[in-house]
Amino acid sequence: MASFFRLLTLAAIWGGSFLFMRIAATPLGPAVLIEARVAFAAITLLAVSFYLKKNLQFVANARHYFILGLFNTALPFLLFAYSAQTLNASSLSILNSTAPIWGAIIGAIWTKTALSKRVLLGLCMGIVGVSVLVGWEAANIGENAILPITAAIMAAFCYGIASNYAKNAPKIESFNNAHGSMWAAVLIVVPFLPFVPIRENPNLNIALAVFLLGVVCTGIAYLIYFRLIVDLGASSALSVTFLIPVFGIFWGHLFLGEEIGMNTLVGSVLVVVGTMFVTGFSPKQLLRQKAIANS
Repeated sequence: MASFFRLLTLAAIWGGSFLFMRIAATPLGPAVLIEARVAFAAITLLAVSFYLKKNLQFVANARHYFILGLFNTALPFLLFAYSAQTLNASSLSILNSTAPIWGAIIGAIWTKTALSKRVLLGLCMGIVGVSVLVGWEAANIGENAILPITAAIMAAFCYGIASNYAKNAPKIESFNNAHGSMWAAVLIVVPFLPFVPIRENPNLNIALAVFLLGVVCTGIAYLIYFRLIVDLGASSALSVTFLIPVFGIFWGHLFLGEEIGMNTLVGSVLVVVGTMFVTGFSPKQLLRQKAIANS
């Protein structure tokens, strides 16, 4: 029960990240918002590392941390923040959930392995789901939606690159991977700051959104995710991916008044089910591993 509660909590937190980006991306600009996000997260993880007496060895593993920091943090965060200036939180969370689909495609190319019929079916479902969502957004927003939608898809693509890199990367503790890559992301985003200035001085709501995005949705969320990996295993912990759109849609509707249309429901169901096919995940698998963990 505790692991299931952590899973729901993590999904709610990560679903909320799109809400906070939606609030802060336009006034602060993508670069300032993401620099603040990764800086708050890095400081949070630094404090935890002192408490846990973790030795980061950043210089010795700098190349590894910078690769992770680029593809798993800085670049996708910047792309999503850019998209959040135009797209609603629901759309962002659904497009984010395509990351495992991109991971499967990149992995097949990387290893020169043919995809199974189940995976191909999942890919087709995911593509149709994204098409339903993207088509509706483009119709509502017009041509201005093309670049934000492309950026959000490329952000998920970056996560696919990162997941495949991690499989063959140096074997470093997951906590240090998150901590080190977050500091690398801080350094990577700095050069972007002069090119995307702040549009308006942040008020209390914007400042709170940035703080929660960095400390809760990034720093604390990673800690919960690592605990889930220990309790359930990596594959079952990834089931949080399927729950994030549910909370992304809910938070967007609750706090921003975003409409939950039929296209949102149909698109999210197709993407989530398609991702389950691609990853080979099933609810029975989660329950089985949960039972083993509790025994």
